[in-house]
Amino acid sequence: MINSGDVAWILTSAALVMMMTVPGLALFYGGLVRRKNVLATMMQSFFILCIISIQWILWGYSLSFGPDKWHFIGSLAWFGLKGVGMAPNPDYAATIPHLLFMSYQMMFAVITPALITGAFAERMKFSTYVVFTLLWVTFVYDPVCHWVWGVGGWLRNLGALDFAGGTVVHISSGISALVCALLLGNRRRYGYDPMPPHNLTLTVIGAALLWFGWFGFNAGSALGANEIAVSAFIATNTAGATAALVWMGIEWFINGKPTMLGGATGAIAGLAAVTPAAGFISAASAIGIGILAGIVCYIAVAIVKLKLSYDDSLDAFGVHGIGGIIGTLATGLFAQKMVNASGANGLFFGNPSQFNVQLIGVVAIAAYSIAVTFIILKVLDAVMGLRVSNEEEVIGLDITQHEESAYTLLD
Repeated sequence: MINSGDVAWILTSAALVMMMTVPGLALFYGGLVRRKNVLATMMQSFFILCIISIQWILWGYSLSFGPDKWHFIGSLAWFGLKGVGMAPNPDYAATIPHLLFMSYQMMFAVITPALITGAFAERMKFSTYVVFTLLWVTFVYDPVCHWVWGVGGWLRNLGALDFAGGTVVHISSGISALVCALLLGNRRRYGYDPMPPHNLTLTVIGAALLWFGWFGFNAGSALGANEIAVSAFIATNTAGATAALVWMGIEWFINGKPTMLGGATGAIAGLAAVTPAAGFISAASAIGIGILAGIVCYIAVAIVKLKLSYDDSLDAFGVHGIGGIIGTLATGLFAQKMVNASGANGLFFGNPSQFNVQLIGVVAIAAYSIAVTFIILKVLDAVMGLRVSNEEEVIGLDITQHEESAYTLLD
């Protein structure tokens, strides 16, 4: 039976997740790039909202959640939303319309490829980016989504826990982002010329909107206005706040001063890490995940990336990829059936096998994302080319790709 309270909450949550992409991620990433690339960077998030909304309705939802094929992918039985109407689908959500569940999941499909754009910021051709996005969502996101959340998916059958997208969203996008950064190569004169964020105010506003929207992302994944949503809400805020404090604390200890950028980055790392665990853990466990995310993601971003000199421009891998891995494995440690009876106990609560299942999920999704993303990029490089020219990169993508500028200075 449809529950009006659940419908209201999931409608609200879908809008909150949409807001995470535009304006949240658009502002967060837009503030981090140089002034000549801010509109092009924001355009990537805006364009993804438009194109994936159509892809999801035509074939993406059916491939992700449609009738199972080989425990790997959904069939095209729901192509163009055929048979997806106002009646609930009890396999996924028994108290809201099937069409609403589709709409909520659509916003997850939107933000996931948008996260990847942080890895190739300031240097990818827009035409290639458009084709890459469609191919990546179809051949990476949709199958992985079915593995984990689709009825019949092999990781779902194995018992893998991912409450709101640690594997489906953050690992798949973060690992793919690293492949993008390595194959496209570093920005011109990366490591020689300073490339500081051009507007940290935009970034902080974007981070705050992402944090706000994350309540729809995680608490909304309870798919109802219920006690699991409350638990996920608290765990989400707790982990984000903890990781932000840890990140700023490390900066304070090492550099003598905490930074606003560090606090914002730490918060996003904690929010990413708690995503797979949010509906399965206590608030105390969320603090533990936040501490892990703050420490490990800081090391990935501030130490490892600099040592290896790869240009993950806006730290899509260091924050989302590493954060998703931490959270997915930590779910296998901290999950409690006392919190969510439909989940499982983790290693710390008497079930070590759950950690093994989570590890299988991490390895499988990482390996698949690497392989398919590599193939897509290699084909596109041969057919279209991946990067703008050196001259275009120097001028900036705002002008060369879109013939507009974020800031007009009048005499």
